Amino acid sequence: MRAEPMRRLGRVDRRSWLGRTRDALDTLVKSSPSRFAILIFASLILVTTLLLSLPIARAGERSSTPLADALFTAVSTICVTGLTTVDMATYWSPFGNAVIFIGMNVGGMGVLTLASILGLVISRRLGLRAKLMAASDTNPSRIHVGPVAERQAIRLGEVGGLLVTVAVSTLTIEAVIMLGMIPSVLAAGYDVGTSIWYSAYYSVSAFTNTGFAPNAAGPVEFFDDYWFQSLMMVDVFLGSLGFPVIFALARMWRTPRRWSVHVKLTLATTGILFVLGALAFLVLENDNPKTYGAFGLGHTVFEGFFMSVMTRSGGFSTIDMADLYPSSLLVSDMLMFVGGGSASTAGGIKVTTLAVLFLAAFAEARGAPSMEAFGRRIPRDMLRLAVSVVLWGATIVAVSTIILTQMTKAPLDFVLFDVISGFATCGLSTGLTESLPPEGKYVMAATMFMGRVGTVTLAAALAASQRRQLFKRPEERPIVG
Repeated sequence: MRAEPMRRLGRVDRRSWLGRTRDALDTLVKSSPSRFAILIFASLILVTTLLLSLPIARAGERSSTPLADALFTAVSTICVTGLTTVDMATYWSPFGNAVIFIGMNVGGMGVLTLASILGLVISRRLGLRAKLMAASDTNPSRIHVGPVAERQAIRLGEVGGLLVTVAVSTLTIEAVIMLGMIPSVLAAGYDVGTSIWYSAYYSVSAFTNTGFAPNAAGPVEFFDDYWFQSLMMVDVFLGSLGFPVIFALARMWRTPRRWSVHVKLTLATTGILFVLGALAFLVLENDNPKTYGAFGLGHTVFEGFFMSVMTRSGGFSTIDMADLYPSSLLVSDMLMFVGGGSASTAGGIKVTTLAVLFLAAFAEARGAPSMEAFGRRIPRDMLRLAVSVVLWGATIVAVSTIILTQMTKAPLDFVLFDVISGFATCGLSTGLTESLPPEGKYVMAATMFMGRVGTVTLAAALAASQRRQLFKRPEERPIVG
């Protein structure tokens, strides 16, 4: 007689515990989606670190991976950076490679986006809160910049379609690129099973802009294979455009006049940087016998464009980055710091941030009252956001560079290159990262994490709330310049 009330009480307590947990998560999501995003990314990195620390994740000897290496690899995988402290081709077992393979896709698509896609598949619909979560992850540069209706570059009604585009475009592009790579890997002398695995790994690693390679030689093994390298360039380029751009192109590819300013700015700035970067490498490295000086003209031009794409966030290289001239390293630093498109698998401050800064400079030079592009006026709050992104990014890079330079006593240009590569989640390295002491690996891991979650997202998460001020102080203009 008394057992039934006790069972009912247990069910009530369990439901209340679940209810309290759900309410706490709901409050966190509604109060600060950016903090929720950081929490999810940090949790996934923790899980990946634990999995990679298991003896089964390491090839050969069944000893656990040191914590510094496991954490660094986990951060580099989930943040789709590509920097490594171990030999990715030989260090990990099939289990470890499977964890990394899945982690690259999850990190590239975005944890919240992936969760929203699963919810869409299960429930066939998205609620308002899920749409806000998805919009926050696919549009991180618009978090906490005004009212909800104004801070979403993509309307909530389109988020469901965007999520489908994310899943379909990711899987389709990766599958097509993988199929195109298989003949090249077979021609390199690998068996069918290995060729399929290497092709799938390269396809995922390139589209997510990670830069991990499954073979010991990396892309150098396919140095004379223009087809394979071209597929890698296309894969990296598509991944760095950003899912909102892919979404718009998929829906309105026949009507460019209907493209938004964001799409046009992303495509235009990406194209300009692609050409200017290739020209810079061709001019600066043309007489370097360790890099492009030993190639023919045709191969030199091709590799210049290949390097221009990869320094934007791809992370693959057919030459030793330590052999570049200091001037070329500086150009690489600039390209990596800019990165790719917003809401893409690429890192950096994003091409639209750079475009807004240049538009502001042009408007100021002309004496125009506002920024304009493609027949549209860009609000001034976008300039404040762009300046904040650049300032926070430069601060993170400067602090990490100072700390690592003091730790390693390595040349400044090498340290700066690897730090920017980590912050911009690029993955290129001069060889410094592999030789870092354990404390240096933790510093670089923190740099990669802050670069992936985004400077604006990080700043918004650390800020308690935006204060509403009901008065204006007297205006006074300081001297600038």
